[in-house]
Amino acid sequence: MGRGRQKAKQTKVARELKYFSPETNYRALEQELSSPSRNDVVTDSRRSAVSTDDDDPTGWGWPGDDER
Repeated sequence: MGRGRQKAKQTKVARELKYFSPETNYRALEQELSSPSRNDVVTDSRRSAVSTDDDDPTGWGWPGDDER
């Protein structure tokens, strides 16, 4: 018993979040999307050039995996 008030509060908060629409800064969004990304995904061709570990052909692994 006593869950009615808690559920009503959660419903109120959920409704506020659902219909909340903050002011969008389109200029900042345009700059972010048009600037070159620093977090480029490594492609397969670049992965082989970056890899220096001969044991792991993919070049990926956890530090210390070679000790097992």
